[in-house]
Amino acid sequence: MKPFEGMNQLGHEQVVFCNDQSSGLKAIIAIHSTALGPSLGGCRLYPYGSEEDALRDVLRLSRGMTYKAAITGLDLGGGKAVIIGNPREVKSEALFRAFGRFVDSLGGRYITAEDMNTTEEDMNAVRQETRWVTGVAAKQGGLGDPSPVTAWGVFQGIRACLDEVYGTPDVANRTVAIQGVGSVGFHLARYLKERGANLLFSDIHEGNLKRAVGELGGDVVPGDQYFGLKCDVLAPCAIGAVVNPKTIPQLRVPIIAGGANNILAVEDRDAADLTERGIIYAPDYVINAGGLISVNCELRGFSMDKAMEDATNIYSTLKTVLETAKKEGTTTVQASDAVALGRLNRAKHSSQ
Repeated sequence: MKPFEGMNQLGHEQVVFCNDQSSGLKAIIAIHSTALGPSLGGCRLYPYGSEEDALRDVLRLSRGMTYKAAITGLDLGGGKAVIIGNPREVKSEALFRAFGRFVDSLGGRYITAEDMNTTEEDMNAVRQETRWVTGVAAKQGGLGDPSPVTAWGVFQGIRACLDEVYGTPDVANRTVAIQGVGSVGFHLARYLKERGANLLFSDIHEGNLKRAVGELGGDVVPGDQYFGLKCDVLAPCAIGAVVNPKTIPQLRVPIIAGGANNILAVEDRDAADLTERGIIYAPDYVINAGGLISVNCELRGFSMDKAMEDATNIYSTLKTVLETAKKEGTTTVQASDAVALGRLNRAKHSSQ
């Protein structure tokens, strides 16, 4: 993917390539939109197969953050960062401080936070170089890891989907299969378990599976069997693009609703295929907006209780999306995009 070609396709404002030889940092920061406010989105650390893969991912993720803020009603834009590398090998204070200096150079146009394979401790290191970071420890004025709030929003979204399918949002005795139980997925499993759901787990890391089963019960499902499961909900909470032409024919569930970003490989195509099969899909940037809600509360000096309260509203937001899609005969992706784009366009016109 050529940088400007990708930016033009998705409507990005700015992409910054970051290189620091002393720490080994190779990162990309993508600012999709600042129409509603400064761009905000987490920093992901992942061993991408190529720099092109990393660019493609950060462009898609940052666009999703724009839509997420818009449909959630937050005065924020969309941004994202990716660091290229194996998290088990490259992590260091020097690496995250170098990343922090690049964030600081943008003067507040981009605000970073935790994401896949980055933690509160990592954000504390970033905080030493810039104030444009959230998800830091409470002793530094933050709310800490936003994943419990993200998971709470996903839980509310699952309830909305269950109500659509079964006429009740009650999760008791429903079976939910969670893919990825390292962070958001683990907290989601805990919320579900506390309310009587049956749990199935899939994860590439054996330690995550042992922790989930040991603390919450449930059963482990081999990864190659996950998409063929017969259960009530598939909840992907790890990497994106897992619902695609290869996995869709295997599906035997009425609902896909998880915390991962970019769950669909190609949004319009895959959303249409799911709709044709009668499968409800909760658009990822709607259902996983709890993390953004959490860091927004941190920016504004609110409490964790306020963040959890605000994330509860994801239930009603997703219900509106589901009802709109049904009424207009569109996919849930089209319905949610229309709401988000409407707010963005109003903001752009009002500023002219």
